[in-house]
Amino acid sequence: MKVNRKVFDAHTHIGELPAYKFYDLKEPVKPTVIEYPSSKEYTKHMDEYGIGRAMVISNYGVPDSGQPFTLNPLVIDSVHKADRLVGAIWVSGMAKDKERTEEALKHVKEKGIVALKATCLLGGTYKPADWDDTARGIWNSIVDAAAANDLVLHIHTSPGGGSDVGNAFEFVKEYGKRIKIHIVHMGGGVSGHIRLVPKFIDLVKEGYQVYTDTTWAIGFGSRWLLHEIERTGIGTDNVLFASDTPWGDFPSEYWKVEGAKISEELKNKIFWENAQKLYSR
Repeated sequence: MKVNRKVFDAHTHIGELPAYKFYDLKEPVKPTVIEYPSSKEYTKHMDEYGIGRAMVISNYGVPDSGQPFTLNPLVIDSVHKADRLVGAIWVSGMAKDKERTEEALKHVKEKGIVALKATCLLGGTYKPADWDDTARGIWNSIVDAAAANDLVLHIHTSPGGGSDVGNAFEFVKEYGKRIKIHIVHMGGGVSGHIRLVPKFIDLVKEGYQVYTDTTWAIGFGSRWLLHEIERTGIGTDNVLFASDTPWGDFPSEYWKVEGAKISEELKNKIFWENAQKLYSR
């Protein structure tokens, strides 16, 4: 399959993960099946599908908050070698990762680095009311770096836990008029989608610099969001196409938007124009 339009994949992962005994499995597994250990393998994937540009972020998924930091050098190397790639530096709001985050933030001015990436899937929370002084200081340093270097902050969202989309909304209210924040996965599930769609429209309307993508979205979720954007005219510049490769599946994520009953103008914005505007330097 090759796409027949310009595509900027705004959220993907590069690098190899160790096999791991997830949950109660008896043997270590690599559930993604495929991985991209270097820019060469990654751009080969892009050529296979006809992807024009892509955002690469450290591959992660094993329950070790330090692991994604080890792939920051690969992200930097990849965006230096391939002009079609832009990258996000991995950071963390947790106290145990404070030194790793300080080291990571030294690289925000590297060529091709246009974003920071954080998750609370591995611990911590986006909810400012629950932070102690240490956590607030770390998050402030992350936001300061994003603001000073015009970087987008990607935050993983889930329908529960520290990455709960409700916590992400509180984070956006705290910082979203100062920096651009990409809420990944539309809340990550049925309840997350239902909570996100009306709130997302409201946040954009209220002037917050908030973005999302439709990765992991259950069928009704992306359909509802795109319908509301066309109905209201709000958010046309704030939704990006992404596949979450290799955790997501490019063809199915592509057709989630390509097959939607929305205008070609909006599809072009989602697939290319919005990301190109957000990430061009």
